[in-house]
Amino acid sequence: MLYKENLEEIIFQRHNVFRADEIIVVSGYVGPKPIERLQTLPFRSTVVYGMYGAEGVKPFLHRSLTELQNTIGSLNIYYSKLPVHSKCYVWRYRGEIVHALVGSANFSVNGLTTPYREILAETTYDTFQPLNDYVQHVLNNSLSCLEATVTERTRLTKRTPQNEICLMTLLDPRTGEVPPTSGLNWGQNPNNHTNPNDAYIPIRAEHIRNFPELFPPKQINPLTADSRGRFQRHNDSVEYIWDDGVNMEGLFEGSQPIDGVTHPKQASSFPSKSEIGEYLRDRLDVPRGQPVRRHHLDAYGRTNVAVSLISEGVYKFDFSV
Repeated sequence: MLYKENLEEIIFQRHNVFRADEIIVVSGYVGPKPIERLQTLPFRSTVVYGMYGAEGVKPFLHRSLTELQNTIGSLNIYYSKLPVHSKCYVWRYRGEIVHALVGSANFSVNGLTTPYREILAETTYDTFQPLNDYVQHVLNNSLSCLEATVTERTRLTKRTPQNEICLMTLLDPRTGEVPPTSGLNWGQNPNNHTNPNDAYIPIRAEHIRNFPELFPPKQINPLTADSRGRFQRHNDSVEYIWDDGVNMEGLFEGSQPIDGVTHPKQASSFPSKSEIGEYLRDRLDVPRGQPVRRHHLDAYGRTNVAVSLISEGVYKFDFSV
């Protein structure tokens, strides 16, 4: 069986079909949100971040992973000293594989939730032993995330997605003020069916032109078509790690045409649009439900968020002063 959508739910419901006492995930890149969800499973979990051996680990991602390691008793997170780009999801019982999925989907929100972008396929019984040997070889050449040296051993040179930082203003460039009914105040528009705390960070055309690798074009969603049969563009599911360690699932959503290509126009939280608005209001010391003004940002000490890519589909959002 081959799967191309709902990959996250397939992974987290698989134990209801096969008797297992552990799950082992070997993934080239990982995100904190799916790892955090592993604590809901009724057995122990092991996650191996595969590309540590080639690229190291970004400090923000490392901090999130070590916090999860320290707070979830049934979880072990390892970094592979070998460069491993494979994606393997293995369920074992008493040390023997009872079920496995392999394919292209990283263990991250971006890798597991976008239909048709990635695939996972069931392996056959005759592959269980060599796959078990492979997983054990990776584990034997890994170290605990708590023991890892945090370096950025990358082969990146000059301008690359992993060393770009985009300053995304929270102000309207035309007025120099916080927009009254959009951006941080999206939910303040009485004509919208929104929560008063709903908010987003605008992705402007200049951000996309200057940092095209940070904000890729929107892809066609083959599952959704309008009344005329025209396929729609999907919203990219991503993860935000804020400078204070808060993890948040997000979307690059909306649409704006730039040079003939459709791009997202805003970064929001998911599934609740108000999560990001409540979070930023708390940091700005603005009561929830109240509008954010320019003087709040000035008193806090900054009017923008620095956005950078720290792993595939995982972004650092820096709002520190």
